[in-house]
Amino acid sequence: MSGLVAGAARPRGRFPHFRRAGDFVFVSGTSSRRPDNSFAGAEADAMGVTRVDIVEQTRAVILNIERILQEAGGTLADIVDITTFLVNMHDFGGYNAVYGEYFSENGPTRTTVAVHQLPHPLLLIEMKAVAHIPNHRGTRT
Repeated sequence: MSGLVAGAARPRGRFPHFRRAGDFVFVSGTSSRRPDNSFAGAEADAMGVTRVDIVEQTRAVILNIERILQEAGGTLADIVDITTFLVNMHDFGGYNAVYGEYFSENGPTRTTVAVHQLPHPLLLIEMKAVAHIPNHRGTRT
């Protein structure tokens, strides 16, 4: 079973927010994009000067993943593996600090890689996750 989550930013392609395979839920790459297509942790002034904040974007990404997992019947505690894509490894410290607010050494395995770019120039981070959510807990979609 796969699903689109009501109230979440629609994917910018033909893919679901998540897909269930037995007791595993795979969460598609998720950014800090809001349902109105603005981005948490990113703004531009009238002159086009941008401000991007890895701390704010990381927090928004994790909360977006949490919302998706809730729709699949789970929580952040159900994540067993997470992959993070950073545009700049100089942002690793801010990302890592926020990540530590939600997960510990007993949490999911993690891979963090640098990428050339993400689908929007104001995005600093994207994350995808795999969660173990027993099928009997059910999916709300």
